[in-house]
Amino acid sequence: MKPLRLALLGLLIFLVPVLLLGRHGYVLIHDNLDTEISLVYLLTKLHLAFAYGAEVVLPQVMNGIPRNALRPGLSVTVLLFSVVHDPLAAYLVHQVLVRGVGLLAMYWLLRRYGLARPEQRGLAAAVALAWATLPLYSIYGLTVLGQPALLRAALNLRRGPGRWHDWLVCAAFPLWSIFVYVGPFIAVVWGSLLAFDLVQGGRAAVGRTVRGAAGLALLLALYVVVEWPLFYSLLVAKQFVSHREEFDFVRLLPHGVGVGLKEALRFFWLGQYHASPFFRGVVLLAVALVLRQLAPARRQLLRRRVGLVLAGLAGVSLFCGFAPQLAMLYQKQLPLLHAFTLNRFHFLMSLTWFMVLVLALRELPATPGAWRLAYALVGLQFVVALPLNAEYVANLRILAGVPKANAPSYAAFTAPGLFGQVKAAIYQRTGQLPPAYRVASLGLPPAVAQLNDFYTLDSNQNSYPLPYKHAFRPLIAGELAKSPALATYFDAWGNRCYLMSAELGRNYLIGQQPPRTVQHFAFDAAAFRRLGGRYVLSAVQLAHPEESGLQLLSVFSDSQAYWQLHLYEAVAPK
Repeated sequence: MKPLRLALLGLLIFLVPVLLLGRHGYVLIHDNLDTEISLVYLLTKLHLAFAYGAEVVLPQVMNGIPRNALRPGLSVTVLLFSVVHDPLAAYLVHQVLVRGVGLLAMYWLLRRYGLARPEQRGLAAAVALAWATLPLYSIYGLTVLGQPALLRAALNLRRGPGRWHDWLVCAAFPLWSIFVYVGPFIAVVWGSLLAFDLVQGGRAAVGRTVRGAAGLALLLALYVVVEWPLFYSLLVAKQFVSHREEFDFVRLLPHGVGVGLKEALRFFWLGQYHASPFFRGVVLLAVALVLRQLAPARRQLLRRRVGLVLAGLAGVSLFCGFAPQLAMLYQKQLPLLHAFTLNRFHFLMSLTWFMVLVLALRELPATPGAWRLAYALVGLQFVVALPLNAEYVANLRILAGVPKANAPSYAAFTAPGLFGQVKAAIYQRTGQLPPAYRVASLGLPPAVAQLNDFYTLDSNQNSYPLPYKHAFRPLIAGELAKSPALATYFDAWGNRCYLMSAELGRNYLIGQQPPRTVQHFAFDAAAFRRLGGRYVLSAVQLAHPEESGLQLLSVFSDSQAYWQLHLYEAVAPK
């Protein structure tokens, strides 16, 4: 069987646990099932993917969050969710496509640059498989895994006029990636390399510099087209002031030289959890072992090349480690720093580390012993990355019959039967369907209610109107007063616009076992009703709901659900 087909088969085997388990499998929760999946699902379910304009809102979230604060419609991810209406099925199909295209992208790069010799075809496929199975947020599309295709297109434009597929890659990458995560940073790196080329090559480099600049311009132009609602609402019409304007890094983050160095070391050795983290030691081990096998001249050349790349990675890691502290210094003078995360260069680091691995492997001689070493190193890279893939590990545990207690399956997390009971009970009591009332959740992510078609006042959002944050705060002001940590978490950040309890802390996954009780919940029911709220869906029992202006209506249980729900109604003031 051809190496590429073997790699694709290996990827399929890797994906078997999550595909086999389906609704009974675990789907990554943090910043994924509790945020991204529900919002893309709602956009497509309510046919708002392409509904733009200052007046267009997503009514099911936060009393109508502006449409322009959410994912753009010109996105392969959104298109797929539009075609596959079940959110889990769409997510799984999307993950298969993302990882499959990521594998092909890396193989396409390596067969031209890095491992281009015929006898290196199998090694290129193995590296591509290791790349495609990295732990990552597949809901971000090809933001990480598609970078090898963009790198090959850029290198092709540097070497010659480029073929149609190079320009196509530059135009297509924005359709399946997240601009705020990689767009500006790719522009900085690519632009810097173009400038370096021009300085080094002089007039001889003008042609390739112009071609490269044209490729970069095409990439950025398509990002503007895809993300036009974002650019228009923030830079042109200024549709709303984002809650990010109140980000306060001085309050939110620890600072000091020690903190910055610790973060820099984490970025260097492990990466960031959103951006395919893995232990970099295997790459350095590969470099060390290969250097021992080379003749002095080749050893010196490889040492110089790898040294330059590692120095660059160390510099980027230092910048990422200290970037939040730089933002602290200038956040008053440069308000844009509130809304823009400077250290997302880490999204480009995984590919760079893989290129270091390739630089080493390509130098190995074509002997059986050297090939065995090369495949062993790639296999080791695969193995060290797997433990950081929370989704993969949790599903293996489910298949082995030892599931993690705090890693509920998709079916248990979304609990459609349980929320159906709640919906039916409210309808029986009032004759009202979910659009007629608003809910908020305590002890569980609002995304669970959103996936069950409830209209929520709370949500986890990267950007939403600042006035809404101010209007929501009175609901939880009493609890924030009890906990300086929670007050800082909400006031200085606030992406999680949630009901909070000082007794629970930042625990938003409170299952039905063991049962939990909050003794004193300082909740402003009057402010809740003014905001349109009617019911609180609580995963915990409130010992004294009357103190909070709430009345217990019923308790709902379902053996298939992760949660036990207490339905409280905000009592109207007399």
